[in-house]
Amino acid sequence: MGTIAPIRQMGTWAATAAVTGEAISLGIFLTPAGMAKSLGSPALIAAVWGGMALITLAGALCFTELAVRNPHDGGEYVYLRRGFGPRVAFLYGWMAAIVMYPGVAAALCVGSVPYLRALFPIPASLTPFLPAILLIAAAALNYCGARMSSGVMTTLNWLKAPVLAGLAIWALVSGHATFANLAPIAARRPGSDPLIAAIAGAAVSAYFCFGGWWEAGKIAGQLRNPSRTLPIAFTGGVLIVAALYLLVSLAFVAVVPLGSIGSDTAFVSAFGQALFGSAGARILAAIVVLCVLGGLILLTMVVPRVTYALASAESSSTGPLAAFARLHPRFQTPANAIVLQTVMALSILFLGAFDRILAFIVFSSVVFLALTVATLFRGGIAVDRWWYPLAPIVFLVGCGLLALLLLAHSPIPSLIGAAIVLAGLPLRALLTRSKGAARAIPAADSLTTDL
Repeated sequence: MGTIAPIRQMGTWAATAAVTGEAISLGIFLTPAGMAKSLGSPALIAAVWGGMALITLAGALCFTELAVRNPHDGGEYVYLRRGFGPRVAFLYGWMAAIVMYPGVAAALCVGSVPYLRALFPIPASLTPFLPAILLIAAAALNYCGARMSSGVMTTLNWLKAPVLAGLAIWALVSGHATFANLAPIAARRPGSDPLIAAIAGAAVSAYFCFGGWWEAGKIAGQLRNPSRTLPIAFTGGVLIVAALYLLVSLAFVAVVPLGSIGSDTAFVSAFGQALFGSAGARILAAIVVLCVLGGLILLTMVVPRVTYALASAESSSTGPLAAFARLHPRFQTPANAIVLQTVMALSILFLGAFDRILAFIVFSSVVFLALTVATLFRGGIAVDRWWYPLAPIVFLVGCGLLALLLLAHSPIPSLIGAAIVLAGLPLRALLTRSKGAARAIPAADSLTTDL
């Protein structure tokens, strides 16, 4: 393999699909029951989704500016390296490539197994191997070229929007949704959690659902005309996700009364059965599988480019990271980084540790998102946008509140996760001890030379 500059072969549709693809995944099916039962009010449900959408849109505006300034693969790693230096950037890259995203990929695959079995007559003997098969298939697709994998990713993730919108519309026109289930709009139902605790828990759940909208920045080096493509992708993608989440959540409650809500699985099952009768379980299972596969393929596409950017910046031509700083000579993909992520995900899957890893790492991921946006205040180039400095302030305040909620709710996992991230410092010292002259990330103002 040799070091080859990536070819920009993705357009606006693919970039927007990257924003929506990871956000619209299992979350919308795994959180609505808990949020609805805890909040106990359709108005509060809408307010939480709307508030998180506002914070997310503020973050999307900030990420648009960062990505347009740095139209190269790597996303947050590139921005953090320029804003806070190589050590902070390495900690993010170590967390993302080795710990967090392989855990997310493993969790997606495990979570999809019951739905796949609802769709297909899969032998019980094959079931334990399904998550590994999905991981390897996604890796193989992305290994063999960005054009093919981006085509599949774009198709799957753009299908999500009309399918989810169609669910909500069908609930309305078929007569299964009734506004009586939403009334009274503002009053909380008996049995709801205390107001502050309910809002806090729902906000964290909404953050999980929106999570992943920032992934388009990781493939900025693959995008044609990034100065035009990225603003459309980030802002348009976030608005699509927010509208779908609000629409689907209210449709759920309009079909299944708040007072009868049990577990998430039972809630979604009741929704599917109400809309489609005996075929409801299979139809909802197909929608879940569509959402999971689109997110999995996207993860396997974008995360190896963080590893590639990190290795390119941190290694010499002969250092231990050098293998991950090369593109495949034929497919022009970060093939070794794809293999690394897949091996890590399979290892996490084999150890059954993905649930613990996700619990440990969420707090750190929020902190890194905040640090990424904070780089806008540290750059040498002034930000001349109508939303500055309001958008980064709104996003930083939102991230700060989320971080405090996570610390209050899960202090031990959050602190363990922070320790895992900080373990990257001695690792970096070991890996870069003899790196020599590392390759530099292209200058932030080199946008015109890349187009």
